[in-house]
Amino acid sequence: MKIERRFTKEGMSPYEGISMTRRQSEIRNPDGTAIFRQDDITIPENWSQVATDVLAQKYFRKAGVPQLDEQGNPQLDEKGEKILGGETDCRQTFGRLAGCWTHWGFEHNYFDSKEDARSFHDELCYMLANQMCAPNSPQWFNTGLHWAYGIDGPPQGHHYVDPASGELKLANSAYSRPQPHACFIQSVADDLVGEGGIMDLWTREARLFKYGSGTGSNFSALRGAGEALSGGGKSSGLMSFLKIGDAAAGAIKSGGTTRRAAKMVCLDLDHPDIESFITWKTREEQKVAALVSGSRMCAKNLKAVLAACHNHTGEDVVTDIQPKTNKTLASAIRAAREVAVPEPAIHRILQLADQGVTSIEFDEFDTGWESEAYSTVSGQNANNSVRVPNAFFEALERDAQWDLISRTDGEVIKSVPARELWDEISRAAWSCADPGVQFDTTINEWHTCPRDGRINASNPCSEYMFLDDTACNLASLNLVKFMEEDGSFNIEAFRHATRIWTMVLEISVLMASYPSAEIAQLSYEYRTLGLGYANLGTVLMRMGLPYDSEEGRAFCGAITAILTGQSYATSAEMAGELGPFPAYERNREGMLRVMKNHRGAAHDVADNEYEGLSILPMPLKADSCASTLIEAAKSCWDEAVALGEKHGYRNAQSTVIAPTGTIGLVMDCDTTGIEPDFALVKFKKLAGGGYFKIINQSLPPALTRLGYSDAEITQITKHAVGHGTLRGAPHIDHENLRTLGFDEASIAKVESSLESSFDLQYAFNDYLLGENFAEKTLGLSGESLEKWATQPLKALGFTSQQISEANEYVCGTMTIEGSILKDEHLAIFDCANRCGRKGVRFIQSDAHVLMMAAAQPFISGAISKTINMPNESSIDEVRESYNLGWKSMLKAVALYRDGSKLSQPLSSWGEDFDETELPEATSNMPQNLEKVVYRYLARRRRLPHRRNGYTQKAIVGGHKVYLRTGEYDDETLGEIFLDMHKEGAAFRSLMNNFAICVSLGLQHGVPLEEFVEAFTFTRFEPNGIVSGNRSIKMATSVLDYVFRELAINYRRRHDLAQVIDDDLSSSSLGSTPEITEEVEQPDGNFVGIPSAASTSRLAENDGGMKKASTSTATEEETLSAEVISRAKGYTGDPCPECGSLTMVRNGTCLRCDSCGATTGCS
Repeated sequence: MKIERRFTKEGMSPYEGISMTRRQSEIRNPDGTAIFRQDDITIPENWSQVATDVLAQKYFRKAGVPQLDEQGNPQLDEKGEKILGGETDCRQTFGRLAGCWTHWGFEHNYFDSKEDARSFHDELCYMLANQMCAPNSPQWFNTGLHWAYGIDGPPQGHHYVDPASGELKLANSAYSRPQPHACFIQSVADDLVGEGGIMDLWTREARLFKYGSGTGSNFSALRGAGEALSGGGKSSGLMSFLKIGDAAAGAIKSGGTTRRAAKMVCLDLDHPDIESFITWKTREEQKVAALVSGSRMCAKNLKAVLAACHNHTGEDVVTDIQPKTNKTLASAIRAAREVAVPEPAIHRILQLADQGVTSIEFDEFDTGWESEAYSTVSGQNANNSVRVPNAFFEALERDAQWDLISRTDGEVIKSVPARELWDEISRAAWSCADPGVQFDTTINEWHTCPRDGRINASNPCSEYMFLDDTACNLASLNLVKFMEEDGSFNIEAFRHATRIWTMVLEISVLMASYPSAEIAQLSYEYRTLGLGYANLGTVLMRMGLPYDSEEGRAFCGAITAILTGQSYATSAEMAGELGPFPAYERNREGMLRVMKNHRGAAHDVADNEYEGLSILPMPLKADSCASTLIEAAKSCWDEAVALGEKHGYRNAQSTVIAPTGTIGLVMDCDTTGIEPDFALVKFKKLAGGGYFKIINQSLPPALTRLGYSDAEITQITKHAVGHGTLRGAPHIDHENLRTLGFDEASIAKVESSLESSFDLQYAFNDYLLGENFAEKTLGLSGESLEKWATQPLKALGFTSQQISEANEYVCGTMTIEGSILKDEHLAIFDCANRCGRKGVRFIQSDAHVLMMAAAQPFISGAISKTINMPNESSIDEVRESYNLGWKSMLKAVALYRDGSKLSQPLSSWGEDFDETELPEATSNMPQNLEKVVYRYLARRRRLPHRRNGYTQKAIVGGHKVYLRTGEYDDETLGEIFLDMHKEGAAFRSLMNNFAICVSLGLQHGVPLEEFVEAFTFTRFEPNGIVSGNRSIKMATSVLDYVFRELAINYRRRHDLAQVIDDDLSSSSLGSTPEITEEVEQPDGNFVGIPSAASTSRLAENDGGMKKASTSTATEEETLSAEVISRAKGYTGDPCPECGSLTMVRNGTCLRCDSCGATTGCS
């Protein structure tokens, strides 16, 4: 193969002109602990800090690399041996990748000359350094380690086919032949323990998960529940085995080497267990809801029963477990039974009370993505898809029955109405985003090797679809890097890059080893590739083309046609020199038919010129796209078909559109794969730590192309991101702050935080301004001082309207809606979700489907993409999206309705229930009955029988401490329980009685602050290091720890925390105090309790009803960390690796923008 130089010059370094810099890379957990840190790494200067962090943390080899001095010579120790360490320079990583590919290509005659091999190597180094393309993660992990550094290890059971002899061999080294493939499809037979059977599949999956790859399988061969077994008896059915496989995948994931959703489960629509499969995840989500609510109700009621068993008479405690004589106990038991607490559980509590137990620990679950509730249920470690043939849609149109077929004898087991089954699929997808749909007939009509079997399944992200027991390695081109300054697209550079990266992926098949003999053999015979692209949404925005437009779809179709046409032309060119893939001859007719259908779509031929298609593709339309792109697409496909007819093809498949998760971050892509952008305002990570707020970098060039002046662009930008200063702000400016008592130093501190502030309120706090600033400097007291902790601007006397207007000026609206942007240009900047608090626009679900339809006719495999739907979408809309996907000739559709997972907070602003909208509770009291309230001084304020609170487990000096709080209905503290695990009876009893004493004090009006002042800094054993608490890391005693914890949560005494909220954040926004409406103290049955007795635990989010947020400035909003995350455009889910709330939709998976982790396989 002849390789021209387009980006480099012969005799010069491929990095010539690329400015390098030294940086530090650090990734932290939300609790402030460092996950990763590496100093003094060399990176291209124009790379972002996120790209730097991902390369350094995930892709730099950490051991076994010879260390070099400043002259590039190996460093030696005192024994004269090479000093080994990790990679510290990006050029080491780029060099080992490009060098390894070039080495294998040169050794196996892929190049015409050494000069061509050198050109190949240099062009790759240049493209990697300039973020023009990136291979999938396993390439970065494994490729070149043996070739560049001599790293080796014992074999891991992998296989390969010797390219010279065609003989299948067992690999004798772990690294000499790397595993560069990310995507696998594996078969499973209806056999329990035999080779290729069910239990064998779990082992094969584990081998893939261990090395970070993803796999999918079609389980339709397994017999359904109740079908006969060969030895007699009945089968337990498909679902029982799927649950085993799901648990196995989850266990390996929890070991840290794979990620959630690295598995795909496919099932044909005629399987006997299809109905159970469709509703599987819906039922599991219901179980999570039941676990969460049930655990809380059980904990609350069982503890109430236990407390009622022990009556306090003066200093004595009398235990009475007989409901007949203990009326309080009878009421507690009755309340427990009303919420269906199991009778044995109630009886067990009575037995414990009779044995002297005064407190219990009962785990309470939550809906967190990584919580015990989700890990307890099944179905959480895979994407599920049903395979739907055209025959089903025909039955649907006739409103006919759909037969479910026995796997043992082929007889009809059951017939169900097709419409009901389709409704069930739509309802399940609406409820929990699964199952997705794969259109079986369309997939197999575009199958290039139909003689060798059907396509049954896909990889986890649904872009790779081919025969069972095959693999695919991916790479993606960054479309933005082929944009010229004038807004045109550099077609020739794009074709050149496509040609070189097609060769890279083909060489990767040559050099790879595979986790099983079957996959090694079939990968050798078919040589499937997965070249794709990323950043389409960004390119469209920069070009001024709406994502939802004929022009946008035409551009997508043309670029995709050029990509695949050029890739197949390159494959045919390689076949001319190296021969076609071994299975080509018997599949020649079928493959050329598919190639001609691709070419027909590029030429927009008449319908009757397509061959073997039930549904026709969306062709390129010359009137909606630049002629240069259309002509290039036609030329590529003419060449691909002509060369294929002459030489055949080296690869059975060449392209897919992958989600480009982690590798998208390495390339600094704003959008992944074929997805649109998710937000107009981004939070950019700084090299020195922290974040600052910037406008989407696609917006300024797009506005320039649309004819807006620099002044207008600045005005639109400021509308979205704000001015970042109080200078010139309405109502809340420097002059007004001076009037209120702010000095120049405190104003400067506020100003320093505004550029990254999500809300103006967050810039006014004691962390920033200093302890007791409001009291000592501003002179606040009483109610105003209390309000300062949660609503500082209201505490200063500003109204909601004034705060809202100032907030928009300083922090922006995070949307361009309402700016001076012309209405006809709004669609260009639409994102996948609504932007900011006031944004109402978003890309409609049909637009997602149609964009996929524009690309699918020119893709070998399929497209990994999520159809985003707002929370208010109906089941009918889900059904229509699936129908449109089928009619548009897509191969697969996955959708996600906002809020369809219990673990995910709603992205919408102002859609919570307003308490004023809820119906009034009906009263059972007789009419005309007057309420008489008697008030007493220093009388006990009784707690409600059902009370809220929280349980905190920690270890103080090696001793487990359990703290449980009880709250009044207004969320003030009323009681505490203390227990220490495995301590002596005397000490435990003492702590229990101390807790009772404190509780009685709180209930009789002693301010919590008095206890805090009395018992913090007390010193006795056990003491020392504290683990298990996010804010307290050291305590001088158990009481010191307890009252620090209570002060932080109920008095907002963060001065007593060793780790403040800012240190716990994943961004400069931090876990800032929620902004909530003040809760009025109820008119209680006593007086004499100071208002400072205990402050509402505002930092805790108890999941209760909150006032709805509105775009008007009539009320303050409650902003949790999850809601802030959603407002920034993220999903609100925590990253499974670093815990940050910076996950974004990434094809059918999720990707973390903080550390680069992905729930998929790229």
